Amino acid sequence: MTETARTTETTETTETPRAPLTGLRVLDMATLFAGPLAATMLGDFGAEVIKIEHPAKPDPSRGHGPSKDGVGLWWKLLGRNKRTITLNLSTPGGRATLLRLAATADVIVENFRPGTLEKWDLGWEELSAANPRLILARVTAFGQFGPYAHRPGFGTLAEAMSGFAAITGEPDAPPTLPPFGLADSIAGLATAYAVMTALAARDRTGEGQVVDMAIIEPILTVLGPQPLWYDQLGHVQERTGNRSANNAPRNTYRTADGTWVAVSTSAQSIAERVMRLVGRPDLIDEPWFATGADRAAHADVLDEAVGRWIAAHTRTDVLAAFEKAEAAVAPVQDVRDVMTDPQYQALDTVTTVDDPELGPVRMQNVLFRLSSTPGAIRWAGRPHGADTEAVLTELGLTPADLAALRAEGAL
Repeated sequence: MTETARTTETTETTETPRAPLTGLRVLDMATLFAGPLAATMLGDFGAEVIKIEHPAKPDPSRGHGPSKDGVGLWWKLLGRNKRTITLNLSTPGGRATLLRLAATADVIVENFRPGTLEKWDLGWEELSAANPRLILARVTAFGQFGPYAHRPGFGTLAEAMSGFAAITGEPDAPPTLPPFGLADSIAGLATAYAVMTALAARDRTGEGQVVDMAIIEPILTVLGPQPLWYDQLGHVQERTGNRSANNAPRNTYRTADGTWVAVSTSAQSIAERVMRLVGRPDLIDEPWFATGADRAAHADVLDEAVGRWIAAHTRTDVLAAFEKAEAAVAPVQDVRDVMTDPQYQALDTVTTVDDPELGPVRMQNVLFRLSSTPGAIRWAGRPHGADTEAVLTELGLTPADLAALRAEGAL
């Protein structure tokens, strides 16, 4: 099977060099969405990822969102580069098989509620006994301890608890939640980073360890210095819509042909270029124009000037004029625009993958480019349990063993 390789120079369909995580084995026992995404990130760069699902209760992402011909499309993305097996961990045979797999693995990713693995006698004590070099990544809403640890939780709760929703939306409108898995995605990236950090430590110590990832924490990190501001100044960030308290003009503006563009002026020089472009160089001489915070306090004046000029021009003309003036602007794009955007096309950000079930499918490429050992999408998400026999046979189980596990309900 050919692979879609991603390097810093060119992107083409070819057989790729040895991926940097080749030889790493990851058991993905997590669902919806942070844990599985972390495993996907590792698989994209060569790790052998084995997705373990309950025989009768597949990962819910298989049925999440739109499907085509009964095939869930989100799973095609989230399940890429993963071999899929079924295993009921609550049965004696499933437990024993998981321990055999753990002995061959480098990483396990799980997101059961705290105490669930321990209930099945598959906690850290048992797993590390089977494999002292194992990294166990435990991804939960609230972490493994504390007053909320045993509550059910999803990324939405993290988006609310962290302060994200409180600062998102218009000032006179309700707090706004994102229409996608923001907290889960951030936690997935953070978990992949945590796993790689733990593996680096293992290279020095020879011992594995537990990664405790609480989904409520990484999103708080990316929100910036809000706790520091409050601690030192008592400052509470308010909702400002598309505006910023740190610079202006910074907003979305409607063009003459009914589309939208976004303008940012985080640098003073860019703010000055924008005002010259829109025919209001006089505002640059105002005393308050000299700093981003003072410009933000006069956002009404600046938005009116920029908005009036943009409203008189088509999006094509606006983008061309801003580029010529070396001012920062971008079209507000939906997915249709993203699929045809020339910069995304040049980067091969959305690439084509051949899938046995659906034929050619387009999805986001691996997250970054490496010049010598690129990542690759080797295949899209596979059917539920497609690799059970192959993986367990490689583990040393015989046809009789497999039959006994099936009779027990373990597979």
